[in-house]
Amino acid sequence: MPPDELPPLPALTQAEGAVVDHYLAVVDLLGRINPARDGDTYRGLRAAQALVRRAEELRDALELMHERGEREVYGGTLARALRVLDGERRAARVTLPPDAVG
Repeated sequence: MPPDELPPLPALTQAEGAVVDHYLAVVDLLGRINPARDGDTYRGLRAAQALVRRAEELRDALELMHERGEREVYGGTLARALRVLDGERRAARVTLPPDAVG
């Protein structure tokens, strides 16, 4: 596979795809808010304001899955989708950066 070609996403229901998309949007915002990362307070404030809406969208996507009878989350499948969508790098911004001391 050429380096610039991503592997295909696994087959997802529409609701699962929405959960993955909204989850990554929440992760991106949490990364912008992370107080352990350099940045300005206004950027964090704007991200925190947007987080409420994105969390509601994630909740709604999960509710839809439940209402449609999709009672289980298939972690392996969704993890593959998250990896294709650069979820590991995006989620790393939520954690503490490596300690530069000692």
